[in-house]
Amino acid sequence: MRATPEQIAVVPKVALHEHLDGGVRPETVAEIALEIGHDLPAAPDQLGAWFEEASSSGSLVRYLETFQHTTAVMQRPEDLARVAREAVHDLAADGVVYAELRWAPEQHQGAGLSIEEAVEAVQSGIDQGVADVTGSGRTMVVGQLLTAMRHAMRGLEIAKVAVEYRDRGVLGFDIAGAEDGFPPILHLEAFEYLRRENMHFTIHAGEAFGLPSIWQAVQRCGADRLGHGVRIVDDIDFSGTPRLGRLASYIRDSRIPLEMCPSSNLQTSAVPGMTSIADHPIGPLAELNFRVTVNSDNRLMSGTSIGREMNLLTDAFGYSLGDLRWFTVNAMKSAFLPFDERLVLINEVIKPGYAAQA
Repeated sequence: MRATPEQIAVVPKVALHEHLDGGVRPETVAEIALEIGHDLPAAPDQLGAWFEEASSSGSLVRYLETFQHTTAVMQRPEDLARVAREAVHDLAADGVVYAELRWAPEQHQGAGLSIEEAVEAVQSGIDQGVADVTGSGRTMVVGQLLTAMRHAMRGLEIAKVAVEYRDRGVLGFDIAGAEDGFPPILHLEAFEYLRRENMHFTIHAGEAFGLPSIWQAVQRCGADRLGHGVRIVDDIDFSGTPRLGRLASYIRDSRIPLEMCPSSNLQTSAVPGMTSIADHPIGPLAELNFRVTVNSDNRLMSGTSIGREMNLLTDAFGYSLGDLRWFTVNAMKSAFLPFDERLVLINEVIKPGYAAQA
C-alpha cells in the first residue's frame, strides 16, 4: 500500500546530505541581516519565496549564488551557533533522528574567525539543539561534515581540521561547489591524507557533470559516498532490459551510497530531460538495487524537507512504507557513525518507528 502523508510525517528519517547554509530559516536570515547591515534581495516576508524562485533557474551556478545571502549572516560565532541549533530543531520536527550537517568553514571567516573557531561555534549550536530535542524524550544524533570549496583549493587545510575534530563532533569531509572545471582530482592530496588517517569522506559528483566526475570521485579519490551521483544513469542502457556499464556495475556492486536530492536536482536540471520528480533517476536506480538514499540538500532553497521529498517520491512512484523504510535503512547503514551506533539506531529506533505505522 502507498505510504500516506500522515505516516510519512511521523516515521524516523535520516539526513545524510544536508547543507547547513542551505537550511537557514528565512526569518533568521532577515533578522541577522538587519543587525549586520547586509542588503537582502527581498522583503523579509517574501524572502523564503525569493530563495526558492532564484534557485529554480535550471543552473547549478545560479543556484549556488543564492548562498551569498545565507553565508553572509553566518559569520559571527553566535550566528553560526544559532543557525546550527535551529537546524537541529527543524530536522527533529521533520522526524529526523540522525543528521550530518555539511558546511564550508572557509566561507565563514568574514568576522575574523579561524577555521577551528568556526567549527567550535557550529558544534556548540548542534550540542544545544540536540540537548533540547533529547531533553523532550526524542532521539537525535547530529554531526558535522566539513566541506572544502572545489575552486578555493583549501582542501588539505580543511581535511586536517576535520581529522583534528573527528572526536569532537566532526564525522567526515566533503568538497562542494561548481563541478564543471573543478574535478575531484584537484583535491587528491586532501583525499589521500584522509585515507591515511582512516577518515570518512563524501564527494559531490555526478550532479552538474557526468561520468568522468563520478569515476574520479570513486576510482581516483576513494569516496565513501557520492553526493547526488544522479548522472550514473548515463552508464546504464535502458532500452529493453536495463544493462549496466562497468562504472555503474562497480558502484552498485560496491554498495557505494548515492545521496539523492530530487527537488534540488529538478531545480538545477541535473539530469537532461528531467521535467518532474517522476523523471528522477532515483526510481530506476532503486529498482536496480543501487544503494540510494533520500535527502533534502538545501531546505531553504528548495522549500523542502525530507518528509516532503518522501511525499513527492511516493506521489511519483507509488512507494509504500516498506520502500521508504528501505531508503532510510540504506541511509543509516551509510552514515559516518561507528557501526555499533548505526545498528542501535536501525534496530531500536528506525525499524520500530516504521513498524508502529504499518
